[in-house]
Amino acid sequence: MQKKERFKKVIEWFKENVPIAESELNHSNPYELIVATILSAQCTDKRVNMVTPDFFKQYPTVYKLADADVDSIYEPIKSISFPNNKAKHLLGMAQLVVSRFNGKIPDTVEELESLPGVGRKTANVVASIIYNKPVIAVDTHVFRVSARIGLSTNAKTPLETEKQLEAYIPEEYRAIAHHWLILHGRYICVSRKPKCRECGLTPYCKYYATEVSIR
Repeated sequence: MQKKERFKKVIEWFKENVPIAESELNHSNPYELIVATILSAQCTDKRVNMVTPDFFKQYPTVYKLADADVDSIYEPIKSISFPNNKAKHLLGMAQLVVSRFNGKIPDTVEELESLPGVGRKTANVVASIIYNKPVIAVDTHVFRVSARIGLSTNAKTPLETEKQLEAYIPEEYRAIAHHWLILHGRYICVSRKPKCRECGLTPYCKYYATEVSIR
């Protein structure tokens, strides 16, 4: 199957079978999303969602967070992975948003990436979910699923995967495609033992054709 056709079939399957796909990080505004996404690095969304309600009671705005100190920020997030680093990143992010962007979470990937603790994945998440930018955030799930299905080829980095996906996925589907691939990787195309027998993408999947169906 040619790559263009594979993309077409995969997008059509998701459109029909998963018409609604959204972030599993609880948030109600750009500030809450960027905090939750920073916290979610190498941590589950479920754990983040357990922590953020109390966090946002203590720091309901970016201004409150910018006025805090690292030790205080650490306390409500100490059950999250790498809490020391994330506390520093959250404080730095908030202070820069207040000082450079007048308290508004910036809306471009480049400006978002200038914030402490915000890498390209986090920047793309915020840009696509909040500001509807036609970008695809590549986390471990997207990286793995794209390679298995055959949407990405020989990609060595998340950025290479991102570029390959954006070359074939129309702009209007990029934001939801991020969620399609994440959720598929989280619940079906899992890391150690993908649930191929439950997967509707097997007719278009390179991994299934080469590693599973021939057994």
